Amino acid sequence: MNETIAAIATANGIGSISILRLSGDRSLEIALKLTRKSNLQPRYATLASLHHNDGTLIDEAIVIYFQAPRSFTGEEVVEFQCHGGYVVAESLLRAVLHEGARLAEPGEFSKRAFLNGRLDLTQAEATAALIEAKSDDAARILARQMKGELRGYIEGIRDSLLEILAYSEVVIDYAEEDLPEDVVDQIEVKLENIKHTLSRTLESSRRRSGLMQGFRVAIIGKPNVGKSSLLNALLDYERAIVSDIAGTTRDTIEEQVRIGTHLIRLVDTAGIRNASDEIERIGIERSIAAIENADVVIALFDASREIDEEDRSIIDLVERYRSEKPFICIVNKSDLPQVFDMSSIEHYHPIRLSCKQDTQVLVDTLSSLMDHENDGEEMMLISARQISATEGAVRSIDEAYEPLRDGELEFFSFHINAAIRYVASISRPYELDEMFDRMFGQFCLGK
Repeated sequence: MNETIAAIATANGIGSISILRLSGDRSLEIALKLTRKSNLQPRYATLASLHHNDGTLIDEAIVIYFQAPRSFTGEEVVEFQCHGGYVVAESLLRAVLHEGARLAEPGEFSKRAFLNGRLDLTQAEATAALIEAKSDDAARILARQMKGELRGYIEGIRDSLLEILAYSEVVIDYAEEDLPEDVVDQIEVKLENIKHTLSRTLESSRRRSGLMQGFRVAIIGKPNVGKSSLLNALLDYERAIVSDIAGTTRDTIEEQVRIGTHLIRLVDTAGIRNASDEIERIGIERSIAAIENADVVIALFDASREIDEEDRSIIDLVERYRSEKPFICIVNKSDLPQVFDMSSIEHYHPIRLSCKQDTQVLVDTLSSLMDHENDGEEMMLISARQISATEGAVRSIDEAYEPLRDGELEFFSFHINAAIRYVASISRPYELDEMFDRMFGQFCLGK
C-alpha cells in the first residue's frame, strides 16, 4: 500500500481559493471521513462541509475525487478547493494528517506521476519550469513540452540510434547472412544526420536560454555616461545612486523588469576605466564578467563629451564580444550639445536618446531583440541536465566514427550504446531489450 501524501498546492498568502491535494491508497477514505459522505463520484465537483475528527467544522469546500489510474499521479487523488487565507488550508491540512496522511516532500506528486508512467522526465521538468516561466514564449514552449513535444523528438532520435545499433550488431553476429553491401555507408549517413540534428538543437537551446531564465542585459560604459540613470529609467524608480562623481557605482547592481512579454535581468556595471583603488578594480573586473555572462549588452556613450581612451576601451570590448552576443550602442544625453565623434561607432547603428527624457526607443529595440530569439520552431532543451545529456550523446557519436571506419564494430557499438543512454536519460531509461526487438524484428534473424 502506498503512503497517502498531502500538500497545499497554492502559494502561501491571502486569496479567494486554496487547493489541498491528497494522493495515495487512503485518499478517498480520508476524504469521506472529512466530508462525512458515503461516496464521492469520480471526476465530479462536490460541494461538501469538511470536519475535524471531533466534529468541528473546518470549511465548506469543493471536493473532487480522481480514481486511479485516471489522475495526475496515477494513484487515488482527492483535491479540496477551500477558502483561501492562512488559517483554513492549514486547518484542513492538519485534519488530513491526523487521519493518516503524511506531508508530501518537495516534488513528490510529480515523482509519483513519473514512477507510475503518467509523466516522463521531459514532461516533469516542463511542469516545474512552467510555474516559473519568465516570458510568454517560454510558457508556450513549456506547454507544448508538457503535451509531449520534446518526448516525441527524443523518441525519434532514440529509435534512429537503435536502428544503427541493430545494424552494427547484425554485422558482428550474423555476417554470414545476406546483408546489404553498403551497410557501413548507410550507418555513417544516418549517424551524421542524427549528429546534425542534435547539434542544431544544442545551439538553438543555448542561444535561447534567456527565454527560460530571463535575459541578462548588461549596461557598460565609462564612468558618468548615465548607466545608473538608464537603469533607473527602465525600472521607473530610483534603484541606483546617481551623481556627478566618477565611480559612484563600484559594484554590479542587478534588477528585474518586464519588457514586452519578457522578463529582463538588468545589470548596471561599474564604470570601466583604469582603476585608482583595489575596490574599484574588483568592481571593473565584475563588470567585464557581467559582459561575458550577459545575453545582450548595452554599450553607453556620452554625446556631450568628446571621445577618449575610456570610450575606446568600451569600443574594444564591443569588438571583442560582438560575434558572441548582440550589442546595442546607445549615445546618451542627446538633449545636450553634441560633441561625441559618431563616426567611431556609426557601423554599430547607435541609438540617440536621453535617459532623463525618453527610453522608449531602447525598450522597443530590446523587445524586438528578445522576440527574435524565438523566431524559429527549433526544438529547445530547457534544463542544464538535458543540455548535458545531449552534449554527451554528440560526444559519443563523434567517438563512434573512427571505429566504424576501421571496422571495429564492437567499439562502435559501445559508443552508440553510450549515445542511446545519454539521449534516453532525457525522457526515460533505455532497456537493452529494445535493441534486440529492433534487430530481430527488422532482419528476421530468429528463423
